Amino acid sequence: MAGQVEMREQGGNGWRVAMWGGAAGLLLIPAIAMRLTSEVTWGPEDFITMGVMLALACGAYELARRTIRSTGGRTVAALAILGVFLLVWVELAVGIFH
Repeated sequence: MAGQVEMREQGGNGWRVAMWGGAAGLLLIPAIAMRLTSEVTWGPEDFITMGVMLALACGAYELARRTIRSTGGRTVAALAILGVFLLVWVELAVGIFH
């Protein structure tokens, strides 16, 4: 039983690193763009907000991955988390609900 748990955790470790690394990479894009052009003007509050949003989305997916056993359920959870993330992002960017 313990061997099965170890194998399951090790198998998902690559995806976990890729997910959190991708989130960090997404946060670096505006930082790099600010160096290259004056059209991107993010302040500290923008980086904090996006960092919190990415951390919540990644954390929610990790929780879903650990608690949902079926691949279909995990896929639905991932799509729901992605949808909520994108909806909040668009709302904060342009205010689609106002």
